[in-house]
Amino acid sequence: MNSMRRETNQGRIAGDLHVHTVCSDGSASVEYILGYAERIGLAYISVTDHDTLAGSDKALKLVRPGGVKVIPGAEISARDERTGRNVHILCYYPKDGASLQSFLDETLARRRQQKLEMAGKISRLYPGFSVEDVEELSGESGAVYECHLMQVLCNLGYTNTAIGPLMEELISSRGSCYVRGSYPSVDKVAEVIKDVGGIAVIAHPEQFDSFDLAEDFARRGLIQGVEVWHPRNSAAARARLREMAGKYRLLETGGSDFHGQYAKRPHPLGACGCTLEQIERLLYWHG
Repeated sequence: MNSMRRETNQGRIAGDLHVHTVCSDGSASVEYILGYAERIGLAYISVTDHDTLAGSDKALKLVRPGGVKVIPGAEISARDERTGRNVHILCYYPKDGASLQSFLDETLARRRQQKLEMAGKISRLYPGFSVEDVEELSGESGAVYECHLMQVLCNLGYTNTAIGPLMEELISSRGSCYVRGSYPSVDKVAEVIKDVGGIAVIAHPEQFDSFDLAEDFARRGLIQGVEVWHPRNSAAARARLREMAGKYRLLETGGSDFHGQYAKRPHPLGACGCTLEQIERLLYWHG
């Protein structure tokens, strides 16, 4: 990746604070991510796997002197009961990681059950597809994700693209094998992040139209930042979020939302991220 790929209108990217690994629904290991980050010259990385600190904890153990610095984090799934829309909240620097993970384990268990029910439906449509194969592929993850279901279909030759048209046909919200999931309320998630001493940031607000929620939570002091620099945020959305951040003195964070091959659209590590100044603000907030 050349430097032009990692320049944005907010300055040179020093850190990617939204990254997924095999500990949730990414295709790359934590070890690979850290090496990748160092090869492209990132100073900071945050492994923010879905509803688990496992990837973050592993990254922290692998940090070496002079290497990329790791900011602990996780991306937490929630539902806004007022709108019925999903919301994702990034939690950085939780002081009580054990209590946070205990809360998140309930979401992981529900996700696992949901995806295994989907797997059962798929097995009735595609000869050779087995729930056991899905469980084996998800062995490094805390739950079962869409990518694990689809990778089995790839391995069987029914598709050559895990995150593509067949996934939409089978397990999107309109898919023939879809089973509805269950997530905690966004208010409860914000409360838990506060209780564990974490820094709460609304993730990719344009994806789920979380702008009004972000402003409400900012007004009430329930979040400390908004993810401005994300591939799914348009220029207009970024401008709106920066205005909100200025109004409520919020952190501006960013990341590529890296999933490796398990992404609808490819976004290399560091394709979006934070400047050193923005990261230093986060570090200052953490204390």
